[in-house]
Amino acid sequence: MNHTLRYHPLPAAFYQANRDKLAARLPAGALVIVHANDIYPTNADGVLAHHQNANLFYLTGIDQEETVLLMHIGEKGEHDDILLLRETNEKIVIWEGARLSAADASALSGVQDVRWTDEYNALLAELVPAADSVWLETDNHPRRFTYVQTRNERMAAALRASYPDARVESIYALLAEMRLIKTPEEMVQLRRACEITGAGFAEILPRIKPGMGEWEIEAELSAAYIRRRARKFSFLPIIASGADTCVLHYISNHKEVQDGDLILLDIGAEYGGYAGDMTRTIPANGKFTPRQKAVYEAVLRVQRYAMSIMRPGLEKAEYERLVRVHMAAELVQLGLLTQEEVDAAPGNPLCVRRYYMHGTSHSLGLDVHDVGSDTKCFAVGQVWTVEPGIYIPAEKIGIRLETDVLITADGVEDLIPNAPIEPADIEAAMAK
Repeated sequence: MNHTLRYHPLPAAFYQANRDKLAARLPAGALVIVHANDIYPTNADGVLAHHQNANLFYLTGIDQEETVLLMHIGEKGEHDDILLLRETNEKIVIWEGARLSAADASALSGVQDVRWTDEYNALLAELVPAADSVWLETDNHPRRFTYVQTRNERMAAALRASYPDARVESIYALLAEMRLIKTPEEMVQLRRACEITGAGFAEILPRIKPGMGEWEIEAELSAAYIRRRARKFSFLPIIASGADTCVLHYISNHKEVQDGDLILLDIGAEYGGYAGDMTRTIPANGKFTPRQKAVYEAVLRVQRYAMSIMRPGLEKAEYERLVRVHMAAELVQLGLLTQEEVDAAPGNPLCVRRYYMHGTSHSLGLDVHDVGSDTKCFAVGQVWTVEPGIYIPAEKIGIRLETDVLITADGVEDLIPNAPIEPADIEAAMAK
Protein backbone atom coordinates (compact mmCIF):
# COMPACT_ATOMS: atom_id res chain seq x y z
CA MET A 1 0.00 0.00 0.00
CA ASN A 2 1.27 3.46 -0.95
CA HIS A 3 0.63 6.27 1.54
CA THR A 4 2.42 9.37 2.78
CA LEU A 5 1.88 8.79 6.50
CA ARG A 6 4.74 9.35 8.93
CA TYR A 7 3.00 7.21 11.55
CA HIS A 8 1.94 3.57 11.51
CA PRO A 9 -1.80 3.55 10.70
CA LEU A 10 -4.36 1.49 12.55
CA PRO A 11 -5.89 -1.46 10.70
CA ALA A 12 -8.85 -0.78 8.43
CA ALA A 13 -10.96 -3.08 10.62
CA PHE A 14 -10.88 -0.41 13.34
CA TYR A 15 -12.51 2.19 11.08
CA GLN A 16 -14.96 -0.36 9.71
CA ALA A 17 -15.99 -1.19 13.29
CA ASN A 18 -16.54 2.50 14.04
CA ARG A 19 -18.83 2.82 11.03
CA ASP A 20 -20.68 -0.32 12.13
CA LYS A 21 -21.20 1.14 15.63
CA LEU A 22 -22.46 4.42 14.22
CA ALA A 23 -24.82 2.70 11.79
CA ALA A 24 -26.27 0.62 14.63
CA ARG A 25 -27.22 3.85 16.42
CA LEU A 26 -29.00 5.37 13.41
CA PRO A 27 -32.48 4.73 11.98
CA ALA A 28 -33.03 2.89 8.72
CA GLY A 29 -33.15 5.30 5.81
CA ALA A 30 -30.58 7.68 7.30
CA LEU A 31 -27.86 9.26 5.16
CA VAL A 32 -24.60 10.31 6.88
CA ILE A 33 -22.33 12.93 5.28
CA VAL A 34 -18.97 13.90 6.81
CA HIS A 35 -16.39 16.14 5.14
CA ALA A 36 -12.65 16.62 5.60
CA ASN A 37 -11.41 19.87 7.05
CA ASP A 38 -10.43 22.67 4.69
CA ILE A 39 -6.88 23.70 4.01
CA TYR A 40 -6.93 27.26 5.34
CA PRO A 41 -5.24 30.14 3.49
CA THR A 42 -2.72 32.54 4.98
CA ASN A 43 -1.75 35.29 2.50
CA ALA A 44 -0.86 35.41 -1.18
CA ASP A 45 -0.65 31.75 -2.22
CA GLY A 46 0.24 30.47 1.26
CA VAL A 47 -1.73 27.88 3.21
CA LEU A 48 -1.63 26.28 6.65
CA ALA A 49 -0.81 22.63 7.06
CA HIS A 50 -3.85 20.39 6.76
CA HIS A 51 -5.31 19.10 10.03
CA GLN A 52 -7.93 16.43 9.45
CA ASN A 53 -11.47 16.56 10.80
CA ALA A 54 -11.35 14.22 13.78
CA ASN A 55 -14.72 12.58 13.09
CA LEU A 56 -13.88 11.83 9.47
CA PHE A 57 -10.55 10.37 10.58
CA TYR A 58 -12.31 8.31 13.28
CA LEU A 59 -14.64 6.80 10.68
CA THR A 60 -12.17 6.31 7.80
CA GLY A 61 -8.51 6.76 8.80
CA ILE A 62 -8.10 9.04 5.76
CA ASP A 63 -5.81 12.01 6.46
CA GLN A 64 -6.30 13.90 3.19
CA GLU A 65 -8.10 17.09 2.17
CA GLU A 66 -11.34 17.14 0.12
CA THR A 67 -12.38 13.71 1.37
CA VAL A 68 -16.06 12.91 1.98
CA LEU A 69 -17.73 9.92 3.63
CA LEU A 70 -21.31 9.04 2.75
CA MET A 71 -23.12 6.23 4.58
CA HIS A 72 -26.59 5.01 3.65
CA ILE A 73 -28.15 3.14 6.57
CA GLY A 74 -30.37 0.14 5.84
CA GLU A 75 -32.33 -2.23 8.07
CA LYS A 76 -30.77 -3.65 11.26
CA GLY A 77 -27.66 -1.46 11.07
CA GLU A 78 -26.60 -2.52 7.59
CA HIS A 79 -24.92 0.29 5.67
CA ASP A 80 -23.50 1.10 2.25
CA ASP A 81 -20.49 3.42 2.35
CA ILE A 82 -19.00 5.64 -0.34
CA LEU A 83 -15.65 7.38 0.09
CA LEU A 84 -14.90 10.38 -2.12
CA LEU A 85 -11.28 11.44 -2.69
CA ARG A 86 -9.58 14.40 -4.29
CA GLU A 87 -8.62 13.20 -7.76
CA THR A 88 -4.89 13.04 -8.29
CA ASN A 89 -3.08 13.76 -11.55
CA GLU A 90 0.47 14.17 -12.89
CA LYS A 91 0.63 17.89 -12.08
CA ILE A 92 -0.41 17.35 -8.46
CA VAL A 93 2.16 14.57 -8.11
CA ILE A 94 4.92 16.84 -9.42
CA TRP A 95 4.04 19.90 -7.31
CA GLU A 96 2.57 18.43 -4.12
CA GLY A 97 3.44 14.74 -4.10
CA ALA A 98 1.32 11.66 -4.43
CA ARG A 99 -2.27 11.54 -3.22
CA LEU A 100 -4.12 8.36 -2.27
CA SER A 101 -5.26 6.08 -5.03
CA ALA A 102 -8.67 4.43 -4.73
CA ALA A 103 -6.96 1.15 -3.80
CA ASP A 104 -4.82 2.83 -1.11
CA ALA A 105 -7.83 4.59 0.39
CA SER A 106 -9.81 1.37 0.43
CA ALA A 107 -6.93 -0.45 2.16
CA LEU A 108 -6.69 2.27 4.83
CA SER A 109 -10.41 2.72 5.47
CA GLY A 110 -12.06 -0.58 4.61
CA VAL A 111 -14.50 1.25 2.30
CA GLN A 112 -14.84 -0.68 -0.96
CA ASP A 113 -16.67 1.99 -3.01
CA VAL A 114 -14.13 4.79 -3.56
CA ARG A 115 -14.75 7.56 -6.09
CA TRP A 116 -13.53 11.11 -6.84
CA THR A 117 -14.92 14.10 -4.96
CA ASP A 118 -16.26 15.74 -8.12
CA GLU A 119 -19.10 13.18 -8.01
CA TYR A 120 -20.37 14.72 -4.74
CA ASN A 121 -23.23 16.87 -6.09
CA ALA A 122 -24.50 14.14 -8.38
CA LEU A 123 -24.53 11.70 -5.47
CA LEU A 124 -26.46 14.18 -3.31
CA ALA A 125 -29.09 14.51 -6.04
CA GLU A 126 -29.49 10.76 -5.98
CA LEU A 127 -29.26 10.06 -2.23
CA VAL A 128 -30.75 13.03 -0.37
CA PRO A 129 -34.31 12.89 -1.84
CA ALA A 130 -34.41 9.15 -1.13
CA ALA A 131 -33.23 9.48 2.48
CA ASP A 132 -35.63 9.63 5.43
CA SER A 133 -33.11 11.76 7.34
CA VAL A 134 -29.75 13.36 6.63
CA TRP A 135 -27.16 13.28 9.43
CA LEU A 136 -24.47 15.95 9.24
CA GLU A 137 -21.57 16.88 11.46
CA THR A 138 -21.98 19.89 13.74
CA ASP A 139 -19.27 20.94 16.19
CA ASN A 140 -21.14 21.29 19.48
CA HIS A 141 -18.03 21.12 21.67
CA PRO A 142 -18.80 23.23 24.77
CA ARG A 143 -15.52 25.17 24.45
CA ARG A 144 -15.74 25.86 20.72
CA PHE A 145 -15.72 29.49 19.63
CA THR A 146 -14.66 30.65 16.19
CA TYR A 147 -15.69 33.08 13.50
CA VAL A 148 -14.37 30.73 10.79
CA GLN A 149 -16.81 28.48 8.97
CA THR A 150 -15.66 24.88 8.56
CA ARG A 151 -16.10 22.86 5.37
CA ASN A 152 -18.76 20.75 7.10
CA GLU A 153 -20.69 23.90 8.06
CA ARG A 154 -20.38 25.37 4.56
CA MET A 155 -21.52 22.15 2.90
CA ALA A 156 -24.39 21.78 5.40
CA ALA A 157 -25.66 25.27 4.52
CA ALA A 158 -25.47 24.45 0.81
CA LEU A 159 -27.34 21.17 1.33
CA ARG A 160 -30.13 22.87 3.28
CA ALA A 161 -30.46 25.50 0.54
CA SER A 162 -30.61 22.89 -2.23
CA TYR A 163 -32.84 20.43 -0.34
CA PRO A 164 -35.04 22.52 1.97
CA ASP A 165 -37.41 19.61 2.62
CA ALA A 166 -34.67 17.28 3.88
CA ARG A 167 -34.91 16.34 7.55
CA VAL A 168 -31.46 17.23 8.88
CA GLU A 169 -30.03 15.81 12.11
CA SER A 170 -26.64 16.02 13.85
CA ILE A 171 -24.31 13.08 14.50
CA TYR A 172 -22.25 15.05 17.07
CA ALA A 173 -23.71 13.47 20.20
CA LEU A 174 -23.52 9.94 18.79
CA LEU A 175 -19.87 10.26 17.78
CA ALA A 176 -18.93 12.06 21.00
CA GLU A 177 -20.35 9.17 23.02
CA MET A 178 -18.43 6.67 20.88
CA ARG A 179 -15.14 8.56 20.92
CA LEU A 180 -15.18 9.06 24.70
CA ILE A 181 -14.42 5.35 25.27
CA LYS A 182 -11.04 4.49 23.75
CA THR A 183 -10.61 1.08 22.11
CA PRO A 184 -7.43 -1.01 22.44
CA GLU A 185 -6.47 0.09 18.92
CA GLU A 186 -6.78 3.76 19.84
CA MET A 187 -4.76 3.20 22.98
CA VAL A 188 -1.85 2.03 20.81
CA GLN A 189 -1.73 5.50 19.22
CA LEU A 190 -2.47 7.37 22.44
CA ARG A 191 0.22 5.51 24.35
CA ARG A 192 2.71 6.34 21.62
CA ALA A 193 1.69 10.02 21.61
CA CYS A 194 2.11 10.13 25.40
CA GLU A 195 5.40 8.22 25.27
CA ILE A 196 6.83 10.68 22.73
CA THR A 197 5.52 13.61 24.78
CA GLY A 198 7.31 12.45 27.92
CA ALA A 199 10.47 11.23 26.17
CA GLY A 200 11.01 14.55 24.43
CA PHE A 201 10.80 16.41 27.73
CA ALA A 202 13.17 13.98 29.46
CA GLU A 203 15.65 14.30 26.58
CA ILE A 204 15.90 18.10 26.64
CA LEU A 205 15.65 18.60 30.42
CA PRO A 206 19.44 18.40 31.03
CA ARG A 207 20.05 21.02 28.30
CA ILE A 208 17.84 23.74 29.81
CA LYS A 209 19.66 26.59 31.55
CA PRO A 210 19.42 30.34 32.24
CA GLY A 211 20.00 32.52 29.20
CA MET A 212 18.20 30.20 26.79
CA GLY A 213 15.34 31.61 24.80
CA GLU A 214 11.94 30.10 25.46
CA TRP A 215 11.88 29.64 21.69
CA GLU A 216 15.06 27.57 21.84
CA ILE A 217 13.42 25.19 24.29
CA GLU A 218 10.45 24.96 21.91
CA ALA A 219 12.85 24.18 19.05
CA GLU A 220 14.63 21.47 21.06
CA LEU A 221 11.27 19.87 21.89
CA SER A 222 10.08 20.03 18.31
CA ALA A 223 13.21 18.21 17.15
CA ALA A 224 12.86 15.58 19.90
CA TYR A 225 9.23 14.93 18.93
CA ILE A 226 9.71 14.82 15.17
CA ARG A 227 12.69 12.47 15.52
CA ARG A 228 10.24 10.07 17.16
CA ARG A 229 7.85 10.27 14.17
CA ALA A 230 5.41 12.76 15.67
CA ARG A 231 4.00 14.99 12.95
CA LYS A 232 3.92 18.09 15.13
CA PHE A 233 3.01 19.47 18.53
CA SER A 234 -0.55 18.45 19.39
CA PHE A 235 -1.25 22.10 20.30
CA LEU A 236 0.71 25.36 20.36
CA PRO A 237 3.32 24.74 23.06
CA ILE A 238 3.49 26.87 26.19
CA ILE A 239 7.09 27.57 27.26
CA ALA A 240 6.53 30.24 29.94
CA SER A 241 9.17 31.59 32.30
CA GLY A 242 9.09 34.01 35.22
CA ALA A 243 5.86 35.94 35.67
CA ASP A 244 4.38 34.37 32.54
CA THR A 245 4.12 31.01 34.33
CA CYS A 246 0.92 32.57 35.71
CA VAL A 247 -0.52 33.14 32.20
CA LEU A 248 -2.58 30.04 31.42
CA HIS A 249 -2.33 30.17 27.62
CA TYR A 250 1.00 31.94 27.05
CA ILE A 251 2.21 30.89 23.58
CA SER A 252 4.56 33.64 22.34
CA ASN A 253 7.63 31.89 23.86
CA HIS A 254 9.71 34.98 23.14
CA LYS A 255 11.72 35.74 26.30
CA GLU A 256 15.15 34.75 27.53
CA VAL A 257 14.99 32.61 30.65
CA GLN A 258 16.44 34.31 33.73
CA ASP A 259 18.39 32.75 36.58
CA GLY A 260 15.97 31.99 39.41
CA ASP A 261 12.95 31.77 37.12
CA LEU A 262 10.58 28.88 36.96
CA ILE A 263 9.79 27.52 33.48
CA LEU A 264 6.35 26.04 32.84
CA LEU A 265 6.22 23.69 29.85
CA ASP A 266 2.69 22.71 28.73
CA ILE A 267 3.43 20.51 25.75
CA GLY A 268 2.28 17.53 23.73
CA ALA A 269 3.15 15.49 20.67
CA GLU A 270 0.67 14.28 18.06
CA TYR A 271 1.02 10.73 16.81
CA GLY A 272 -1.31 9.07 14.33
CA GLY A 273 -3.88 11.84 14.85
CA TYR A 274 -3.94 11.37 18.65
CA ALA A 275 -2.74 13.94 21.17
CA GLY A 276 -0.42 13.80 24.16
CA ASP A 277 -0.70 16.59 26.73
CA MET A 278 1.56 17.12 29.73
CA THR A 279 2.87 19.95 31.90
CA ARG A 280 6.02 20.19 33.96
CA THR A 281 7.39 23.19 35.86
CA ILE A 282 11.14 23.34 36.38
CA PRO A 283 13.73 25.71 37.87
CA ALA A 284 15.75 27.44 35.13
CA ASN A 285 19.00 27.07 37.07
CA GLY A 286 18.31 23.47 38.07
CA LYS A 287 17.51 24.14 41.73
CA PHE A 288 14.15 25.04 43.29
CA THR A 289 14.12 27.75 45.93
CA PRO A 290 12.48 26.69 49.22
CA ARG A 291 9.30 28.62 48.36
CA GLN A 292 9.16 27.27 44.80
CA LYS A 293 9.62 23.76 46.12
CA ALA A 294 6.89 24.19 48.75
CA VAL A 295 4.38 25.32 46.12
CA TYR A 296 5.53 22.59 43.73
CA GLU A 297 5.08 19.84 46.31
CA ALA A 298 1.62 21.18 47.17
CA VAL A 299 0.58 20.91 43.50
CA LEU A 300 2.08 17.43 43.28
CA ARG A 301 0.10 16.30 46.34
CA VAL A 302 -3.12 17.64 44.81
CA GLN A 303 -2.38 15.83 41.54
CA ARG A 304 -1.77 12.55 43.35
CA TYR A 305 -4.93 13.00 45.36
CA ALA A 306 -6.91 13.64 42.18
CA MET A 307 -5.51 10.50 40.57
CA SER A 308 -6.29 8.48 43.71
CA ILE A 309 -10.02 9.30 43.59
CA MET A 310 -10.60 8.93 39.82
CA ARG A 311 -12.79 5.86 39.55
CA PRO A 312 -15.48 4.58 37.18
CA GLY A 313 -18.84 5.96 38.30
CA LEU A 314 -17.49 9.07 40.05
CA GLU A 315 -19.28 12.16 38.78
CA LYS A 316 -16.94 14.64 37.08
CA ALA A 317 -18.46 17.58 38.98
CA GLU A 318 -18.03 15.77 42.32
CA TYR A 319 -14.42 14.97 41.42
CA GLU A 320 -13.69 18.64 40.71
CA ARG A 321 -15.34 19.65 44.01
CA LEU A 322 -13.26 17.16 45.98
CA VAL A 323 -10.07 18.42 44.33
CA ARG A 324 -11.00 22.02 45.26
CA VAL A 325 -11.46 20.97 48.89
CA HIS A 326 -8.04 19.32 48.87
CA MET A 327 -6.47 22.33 47.12
CA ALA A 328 -7.96 24.69 49.72
CA ALA A 329 -6.07 22.94 52.52
CA GLU A 330 -2.82 23.24 50.58
CA LEU A 331 -3.40 26.94 49.93
CA VAL A 332 -3.98 27.52 53.64
CA GLN A 333 -0.70 25.75 54.45
CA LEU A 334 1.09 27.97 51.93
CA GLY A 335 -0.34 31.10 53.58
CA LEU A 336 -2.31 32.07 50.48
CA LEU A 337 -5.78 31.53 51.99
CA THR A 338 -6.96 31.78 55.58
CA GLN A 339 -8.86 28.99 57.28
CA GLU A 340 -11.73 31.46 57.79
CA GLU A 341 -12.01 32.00 54.02
CA VAL A 342 -12.19 28.26 53.44
CA ASP A 343 -14.63 27.67 56.30
CA ALA A 344 -17.10 30.09 54.70
CA ALA A 345 -17.88 27.32 52.18
CA PRO A 346 -15.89 24.24 53.24
CA GLY A 347 -17.80 21.82 51.01
CA ASN A 348 -17.06 23.80 47.87
CA PRO A 349 -14.40 26.44 48.56
CA LEU A 350 -14.58 28.59 45.46
CA CYS A 351 -12.04 30.91 47.07
CA VAL A 352 -9.37 28.58 45.66
CA ARG A 353 -10.05 30.10 42.24
CA ARG A 354 -7.98 33.09 43.27
CA TYR A 355 -4.91 30.87 42.83
CA TYR A 356 -6.34 27.88 40.91
CA MET A 357 -8.79 29.11 38.31
CA HIS A 358 -9.15 26.20 35.87
CA GLY A 359 -10.53 22.68 36.03
CA THR A 360 -8.45 19.65 36.93
CA SER A 361 -9.22 17.34 34.01
CA HIS A 362 -10.37 17.30 30.40
CA SER A 363 -10.79 14.32 28.11
CA LEU A 364 -8.07 13.52 25.60
CA GLY A 365 -8.01 11.69 22.29
CA LEU A 366 -8.10 12.78 18.65
CA ASP A 367 -8.49 16.31 20.03
CA VAL A 368 -6.52 17.77 22.93
CA HIS A 369 -9.74 19.02 24.52
CA ASP A 370 -11.53 15.94 23.28
CA VAL A 371 -15.26 15.34 22.96
CA GLY A 372 -16.90 14.31 26.22
CA SER A 373 -15.19 16.83 28.51
CA ASP A 374 -18.71 17.71 29.70
CA THR A 375 -19.58 14.08 30.43
CA LYS A 376 -21.32 13.25 33.70
CA CYS A 377 -19.28 10.33 35.05
CA PHE A 378 -15.90 8.70 34.62
CA ALA A 379 -15.99 5.27 32.97
CA VAL A 380 -13.56 2.51 32.05
CA GLY A 381 -11.75 3.27 28.80
CA GLN A 382 -11.85 7.05 29.04
CA VAL A 383 -8.61 9.06 28.88
CA TRP A 384 -8.29 12.26 30.92
CA THR A 385 -5.66 14.78 31.86
CA VAL A 386 -4.93 15.53 35.53
CA GLU A 387 -3.52 19.04 35.80
CA PRO A 388 -3.84 21.03 39.04
CA GLY A 389 -1.90 24.26 39.39
CA ILE A 390 -1.17 27.13 41.77
CA TYR A 391 -0.55 30.60 40.34
CA ILE A 392 0.86 33.43 42.48
CA PRO A 393 1.53 36.44 40.20
CA ALA A 394 2.87 38.57 43.07
CA GLU A 395 5.65 36.02 43.58
CA LYS A 396 6.17 35.19 39.88
CA ILE A 397 5.38 31.59 40.76
CA GLY A 398 3.09 29.60 38.51
CA ILE A 399 3.24 25.82 38.86
CA ARG A 400 1.12 23.34 36.92
CA LEU A 401 1.71 19.60 36.76
CA GLU A 402 -0.16 17.52 34.20
CA THR A 403 -0.23 13.92 33.12
CA ASP A 404 -2.63 11.80 31.07
CA VAL A 405 -4.44 8.80 32.55
CA LEU A 406 -6.54 5.88 31.33
CA ILE A 407 -9.53 5.06 33.55
CA THR A 408 -9.38 1.36 34.50
CA ALA A 409 -11.72 -0.87 36.48
CA ASP A 410 -9.98 -0.05 39.75
CA GLY A 411 -8.42 3.37 39.21
CA VAL A 412 -6.14 4.98 36.66
CA GLU A 413 -3.02 4.19 34.65
CA ASP A 414 -0.51 7.01 34.20
CA LEU A 415 0.27 7.22 30.48
CA ILE A 416 3.36 9.45 30.90
CA PRO A 417 5.49 7.69 33.52
CA ASN A 418 8.69 8.48 31.59
CA ALA A 419 8.70 12.24 32.32
CA PRO A 420 10.40 13.19 35.61
CA ILE A 421 8.01 14.83 38.07
CA GLU A 422 9.56 14.49 41.56
CA PRO A 423 11.48 17.69 42.44
CA ALA A 424 14.59 15.66 43.26
CA ASP A 425 14.41 13.81 39.94
CA ILE A 426 14.07 17.07 37.99
CA GLU A 427 17.01 18.62 39.83
CA ALA A 428 19.12 15.49 39.29
CA ALA A 429 18.33 15.43 35.55
CA MET A 430 19.17 19.12 35.19
CA ALA A 431 22.46 18.64 37.05
CA LYS A 432 23.73 16.12 34.48
